[in-house]
Amino acid sequence: MSGTQQFEVEQKFPLSGGVDEFVIQLLELGATEHEEIRQADRYFNHPVRDFAVTDEALRIRSVGDQNWLTWKGPKIDAKTKTRREIELPLGGGAATTEQLAEVLQILAFHPVATVSKRRRQFSLQFDGREFEVVVDEVDGLGSFTEIELVTDQAGLADAQQAVVQLGESLGLTRTERRSYLALLLEQQGQTNTGE
Repeated sequence: MSGTQQFEVEQKFPLSGGVDEFVIQLLELGATEHEEIRQADRYFNHPVRDFAVTDEALRIRSVGDQNWLTWKGPKIDAKTKTRREIELPLGGGAATTEQLAEVLQILAFHPVATVSKRRRQFSLQFDGREFEVVVDEVDGLGSFTEIELVTDQAGLADAQQAVVQLGESLGLTRTERRSYLALLLEQQGQTNTGE
């Protein structure tokens, strides 16, 4: 699929009413639970283009010994968090992320913050589609769930509608459009400088 733009369509919801009950609900709907992981996302801001203004994000994600560089474009939908995303696998190990962080800083990118979370991952068949549903326990912020589909431009409207419908079917009503980074910076009394 070279040259095809991929879009991430997601909705995020705070889970103030209990993670265990929500997980039971997912499993009763036939969700399959996958390996629990720990993620650390190091965010950087552009030297001349403020990502808080352009609604973009640049991060290095580490999961165990695996690493990725991810750019997320601005949100293009008012109801879901739909945005273009490009993710590139990096070499393994902490040395790789440190070297990439150093290169970014040499190029005048500014480190913003690191968001760490425990993530429980589920796949769920619903209305003829396979969704990724995650339950995140974010350090310093609490528990959230995200419902996600990845699609190309042609499937965008259908994917957005499907994500909204699944959220409604799960009884999730209070969406959170801000990123974990924005929520963390807000909690720390800082302004958002990316995503």
